[in-house]
Amino acid sequence: MPRKVPANSEFGRRLAEIRQQRGLTQGQLAELIDSTQRVISYYETVAESAPSPIIVQLAKALDVSADDLLGLNPPKKPKATATLPQDPETKRLWKKFQQVRSLPEKDQRAVIRLINSLVQTKQAS
Repeated sequence: MPRKVPANSEFGRRLAEIRQQRGLTQGQLAELIDSTQRVISYYETVAESAPSPIIVQLAKALDVSADDLLGLNPPKKPKATATLPQDPETKRLWKKFQQVRSLPEKDQRAVIRLINSLVQTKQAS
């Protein structure tokens, strides 16, 4: 497992923060802008900024303005894409999943693997 490298610049910190708020991995973001995970990692950890065309692509993919990405405005919260059902059980589960997002990435992956395993077992029965 690769070690986490902290962001070296404000741009990298903002990019990583906004990406994580959107629930995207570096690989998923890279796919959205037709790039690679390694490039996203570079922008988040090493680069002082990204080229202007890439900033535009990143802003579109993350649903923020380039000003937000560059730190000229505080980042917005992601827009809700769907309305959640209002029943209490769904709300409870949603809150738990939000708590999972605050876990370290390794633990998040473990939770997802567990859920996938349980769902596959249930579907096989």
